[in-house]
Amino acid sequence: MENNDITVILNCYRRPQYLRSQILAILEQSVKPKEIWIWMNQSDELSFFDWTEVEKLIDEHNIRTVPSNYNWKYCGRFALACLVDTPYTAIFDDDTIPGTRWFENCLETHQNTSGIMGGVGVCLHTDSTYQPNTRYGWVSANKETVEVDLVGHAWFFPAEYIKYMWMEKPIWDNGEDMHFSAMCQIHGGIKTYVPPHPIRDTSLWSSLHGVQLGVDSVASSATKNHAEFYQQRNDCVKRLTDLGWKLHKGKK
Repeated sequence: MENNDITVILNCYRRPQYLRSQILAILEQSVKPKEIWIWMNQSDELSFFDWTEVEKLIDEHNIRTVPSNYNWKYCGRFALACLVDTPYTAIFDDDTIPGTRWFENCLETHQNTSGIMGGVGVCLHTDSTYQPNTRYGWVSANKETVEVDLVGHAWFFPAEYIKYMWMEKPIWDNGEDMHFSAMCQIHGGIKTYVPPHPIRDTSLWSSLHGVQLGVDSVASSATKNHAEFYQQRNDCVKRLTDLGWKLHKGKK
């Protein structure tokens, strides 16, 4: 595997305070990316943040920034992925700081079980609701690769997969994680997996601080009424299964 086969897309929205740590974690990967791009959705937090240290890294490592004066929510970064010209794309939520061998882990897993790789995987229990579900990844420290219905927080996939994302229009307010896996399965026959997250080797993990960083007041599940948020998730499940998404129910 060459050290120039991966383009990383970081999503900067309401947590710019974690961006420097994210960039450093990407630069320290055992398999180095060719490029790092930063997608910046409009938010007040970005306007008031002190960018001095981050700008040093951006200049030193020739990182591309894509600022927007509009909040394109969850799908903007996936639209940017259409411009990637490396063999692989890696996308991260703004609360996700990977271990140093995460890319290595994804590539090794992909060689044995080709598909979308992700940091937190979800197996849904029904064809019409998001909950109940079973989750894998850094939330469970799975020892082996697990096939799941969808992944979130971190995605790693062959760049050509992104074309399937747009075969059907996504729902902008929620569910980009479901939509990507569903479209890849329906239109490309592509499965979704969570690579091993061994409890004794966090260098392989997709996120080292997910429990601490992902539960703050700006988390997507916290910025809406919980009933509204999960109803939107339910609507996404129903819409996608109606379109032909077949759920993997081998794990509960």
